[in-house]
Parts: sequence; structure tokens; C-alpha cells
Amino acid sequence: MQIDLTGKNILVTGGAGDGLGQGICEVVEKSGGRVIVNDLKLQIAQDAAKKYNNAFAVAGDVCNQKDVSRMFDEIKESCGTIHGLVNNAGIGLGKYAQDTNEAEFNRLYDVDVKGIWMMTQAFVKQLLEAREVGNIVNISSVHAFATMHRMALYAGAKSAVNGLTRGLAVELGQYNIRCNAIAPGMVYSDQTVDILGKMIDDPQKWIEEHKSDHQCLNFFSSALDCGNVVVFLLSELSRSITGQTIQVDNGTTNLLYNNKYTS
Repeated sequence: MQIDLTGKNILVTGGAGDGLGQGICEVVEKSGGRVIVNDLKLQIAQDAAKKYNNAFAVAGDVCNQKDVSRMFDEIKESCGTIHGLVNNAGIGLGKYAQDTNEAEFNRLYDVDVKGIWMMTQAFVKQLLEAREVGNIVNISSVHAFATMHRMALYAGAKSAVNGLTRGLAVELGQYNIRCNAIAPGMVYSDQTVDILGKMIDDPQKWIEEHKSDHQCLNFFSSALDCGNVVVFLLSELSRSITGQTIQVDNGTTNLLYNNKYTS
């Protein structure tokens, strides 16, 4: 069996990044879907869209109501109905809870939680208006299941994503709209190295040790690995799956202790 998204418009928020968003967009295109790339800045979204055949670029902030409404109007005019929504846009926060200020907290939850709600709200309304069905895939994180120092608030935000995914699956099932999520572990990318560099002295050493000592599988997960699972959840091959969060983490959250401690 082969996943076929031919004739489907798939909107990937934060899709212009060089990490997870790019991997998702690549797999969507390989599966025959039309990629709709979102980014905060139009030029960045347009540059990313050039990598794909017949892609459409749209700019906007996922947690700004006016931007969301405008984006969906632009997409409807140029592409028609959106059949799949991937809520990939998100930000991180590697900071102890007691050292975080209110603006940082609000921005984290605005993008990572409120943005999913706003985009999903607009997505569902346009599906119901068009009398069509579609699917939602949210990007959670392994931090919703097991976390580490400086990540409590981020873990809380991603736990909210999991709860929202389950609740939306319950509410939207009556319309045959499915909602699932994936929880990536450590995905190797320039962005990952940059984020870790703000927290630790030697991010490359940390990444190598994570691969060998803190995963069941001794290789790096890629953005394409995550994209493959996202596209599966968007496709008819997963037609009976909803409300689930699939961990794409090379088995990181399976380990009670690190490999060196017990082997």
C-alpha cells in the first residue's frame, strides 16, 4: 500500500523552517499532496515554497485572530479547501520556571497552545462550510511524557497539546474529522544544535551521547522520519485512528535508566 494525498491541500504551519517543518512538507509532496507553507514572514514562506512543485506560501501569526482569518481567506481564494492541517508552528523555552517572566510564559502558551486552537477553529469551520472532511495532526513533544531541567513550562505546554488533541478527537468525530499528534524526540538539525547551544557548552557532544546512551535505537531521528508518521496520520491508511499521540523518539521515553547505567 502507498500513501496517496493526490488532490489534497495540506497546510503546514511553521513549514518554512529547516527542521521538522521541512521534513513534513517534503513527505507531503512525495505523497502527491499540495503543500501550503506558512511562516511569520512572507518572503521566508515563498522561498521555502520554491522547493516544492505547485506549493503555495502564506504568511501570518498562528495566534493572531486577524492573521488566521486572513490566511484562510487567501488560501481559499488561491487553493480551495484545506484538507489537512499540520499544527507544526511552535517555540521552545529552556528556562527554569522560577526565572521565567510573564511575557515569556504568555508567548510560549500563545504559540504552542492557543495557536493550535485558533488554526483548528478556522480549519474546521471551512471544512464544515464546504461539506468536506479532513484531518489534523498536532506536533507535541516527548517532553509531554518525560522531561528535564529548564523545560517544565515547555513540558506543560506540550502536555496541553496532548489533551487538546484528545478532546478535539472527541468533539470532531461526529463530522468524521480526525485529530492526532506526534511527539518527536531529539531530531538532529541545525536548529536543534542552536537551541542546545544556549543551554550547554558542547551541544554536539551532548547530541552524540544522547544517541548512544539515551535511546533504544542508536541512530538519529530525522525530520523525514517525523514527516512519514504525520503523512500516515493524514492519509486514509489511518482512518480508524484518532485522539492518539505517537512518540517518534527512537525509544527515548521507554528507558527508565540510561543504557550505560544498566548494560
